[in-house]
Amino acid sequence: MQDSRYTMHLLTFSSFFAMRYALCALLFFLLIPSGCGEKIEPGSAADSSPVVHNVAVETAQLTKEPVIYEAVGTIQAGSTIQLSSKLMGTVEKIEVREGDEVKAGQILVIIDPRQVEAGLLQAEAGLGEAKKGLAAALSFKDAAVSEERLARTTYERYLNLKKEDSVSPQEFDEVEARYMQAKSGAARAQAMVETAAAQVRRVEAALSSAKVTRKDAVVSAPYNGIITGKQVEVGDLASPGTPLLTMDTLEEYRVDMVLPETHLESVQIGQKVKVSVPSLGSETIEGTVRTIVPTADQRTRSFLIKVALPQQLPLKSGMFARVRIPLGEVSKILIPAEAVIYQGQLTALYVVDPEGSARFHLVRLGRKYQDRVEVLSGLRTGDRYVARPDPRLADGARVEAGP
Repeated sequence: MQDSRYTMHLLTFSSFFAMRYALCALLFFLLIPSGCGEKIEPGSAADSSPVVHNVAVETAQLTKEPVIYEAVGTIQAGSTIQLSSKLMGTVEKIEVREGDEVKAGQILVIIDPRQVEAGLLQAEAGLGEAKKGLAAALSFKDAAVSEERLARTTYERYLNLKKEDSVSPQEFDEVEARYMQAKSGAARAQAMVETAAAQVRRVEAALSSAKVTRKDAVVSAPYNGIITGKQVEVGDLASPGTPLLTMDTLEEYRVDMVLPETHLESVQIGQKVKVSVPSLGSETIEGTVRTIVPTADQRTRSFLIKVALPQQLPLKSGMFARVRIPLGEVSKILIPAEAVIYQGQLTALYVVDPEGSARFHLVRLGRKYQDRVEVLSGLRTGDRYVARPDPRLADGARVEAGP
């Protein structure tokens, strides 16, 4: 009896597992046809990469950019002169100091004029004496001319009497002698007048020179400029040629720069170039090539170039300047600077592959041109890249181009 119950339980347990197995098999066969009936398109259900919309994508292109040689130079005044003394005298007063700006005609130095005044008075006195001598010579000439005229008249009358044998030879000879003497005296009187007149002219010239010398006692600025040096002090003895002050013009400044001989053909007289003076800020100035010194420095094989700068700039002699010399053009790949991704010492871009996925790509950069930068390697013409990386981008993310 007990064995029959055990047998019934065993049959019931076996029937339960058989029914469960049959149910699982039925469900498996029902599901397999529906799953195998759908085809999976490449890049659809199997591609689980995220999609980033409205990404700025650009195509790499060659751009022609000018090749620039940047030369360094020094600001120089358009003209620098040394104001010197033209006479001997004591420096009585100095009206300016180094760094003072002066106007044309402004008094700078005064030299003691007493010696000049003495020379002027002497010349004036000499002119008075010379004029008196000329007046005396003219009076003597008038008397001599009158005497010569009378003697000539008498001589002519006696000459007629001689023809008529109405006068003795002795009387005629005496009249002729007096005429010749009067004629010689008139000639001497004329020579004396000419000598006296020449003396007056010489003294007048000396007086004019003395007056000019008196003006030389006051040294004035020949043009608008700035005093850059002072070589004398009050009380020093100035002599002709003694330097008193050094002065730079304010009307025009220039840049003196050196250019290697390999670039000399790129510069011509009258050419416009860009000049920057760091102490004045980032703004560039347009200069004009005025002088190309034709002799090269034998040590550096370079030439001196002088570039004139516009007027009315706050420049000073000795300032540092840079001059940009265009040498030609070269083709480069330029991209926006904001497209570059910096990771430590590495620089990279997101390059979009043909499937539309952004790939993190290392690149090597060159010079920067304002808001764009040169790519030396890692990017080819025609490659598409992300111009403004989105924070959501990651390597392999799919991108959808937008504005």
